[in-house]
Amino acid sequence: MVSELEARAYPLLLWAWYGVAAVSFVYLLVKPAPYGRHGRKGWGPEIPSWLGWILMESPSPLMLAICFWLAPPSAAQPGAWVFFGLWQAHYVHRSLIQPLTNPGGQKPMPLAICASAIFFNLVNGYLNGRGLTVFGRGYDWSWFSDPRAIVGLVLFVFGFVVNRQSDAILMRLRKPGETGYKIPRGGLYRFISCPNYFGEIVEWAGFALATWSPAALSFAVWTAANLAPRAVSHHRWYREKFADYPSDRRALIPFIV
Repeated sequence: MVSELEARAYPLLLWAWYGVAAVSFVYLLVKPAPYGRHGRKGWGPEIPSWLGWILMESPSPLMLAICFWLAPPSAAQPGAWVFFGLWQAHYVHRSLIQPLTNPGGQKPMPLAICASAIFFNLVNGYLNGRGLTVFGRGYDWSWFSDPRAIVGLVLFVFGFVVNRQSDAILMRLRKPGETGYKIPRGGLYRFISCPNYFGEIVEWAGFALATWSPAALSFAVWTAANLAPRAVSHHRWYREKFADYPSDRRALIPFIV
């Protein structure tokens, strides 16, 4: 059920969410988030990154599941469950499989970064969970004959595969016990420094197109606002760190950026 208060507050929160994404994009162009290779002191207590990823990514699939559980049966139409499955496929990997298999999982992560990501994933999960159900357009099986759904699903699968392949290449760079960085090669690393980010941006852009949902679009905007500046920072870092770094690689989009 939807209360009158929620019906009024939901679109306001959604528009505010777009605004915060724009501010975050500008800030991250100047100051990369302080974890991983861009880690720096002064952000308070730290925890192992494997634990941080589990804590900060788990709220997203949980919140989406709660929204579907609370929605009346008529609101969660069959097509909405397809999108639910795609969302959970991404986040089960992101919140459990990847952190527990990443050789660099002992690197420190500021607890403040983890807390801010928890907040993001709670809000994002709520907006999309309600956007796919009670505030959605309705997704019966006929929706999947719409060109937006077809193209969007193709993009989602393509981005998902690129993201997973690129992450796997990164994780294979380190042998057990190694902590340093190496130049990744293979896959789309032939052309760009951050194909894992490129894949994730394409993935959620496809999701937004397939659902034709303002909430999903806000997630795509957030993904680009967060990952595009980080890709630029990674690319700069690689060039400074490795004298033999391939000069023809771009940061995020092959042959362009």
